[in-house]
Amino acid sequence: MHFVITAHDGKDGEALNRRMAARPAHIEYIEKGIAAGTHLAGGALLDDEGTMVGSVVIVDYPSIEDVKTKCLANDPYVTGNVWQEIDVKPFRMSEVFLTK
Repeated sequence: MHFVITAHDGKDGEALNRRMAARPAHIEYIEKGIAAGTHLAGGALLDDEGTMVGSVVIVDYPSIEDVKTKCLANDPYVTGNVWQEIDVKPFRMSEVFLTK
């Protein structure tokens, strides 16, 4: 089942520093998810100045509980306190994208 994760970084003055410090480990974690077939798409949310302030990730897990316990719980952006507001919703991938 597909899920879309929308995650917003903290709004404090150190938020971007936390993101940049955790970013290499986060990218490595995402690459492992891509190889495993659990991470399908994603990228950074940007503010009006082009600064990264959050993320959107589309994942494939059996349940929302698996997303929370097997995906998010181990993501360096979660363990590094980068993402401070996280929303997970079921997502239906359009067949147009699945056939490409």
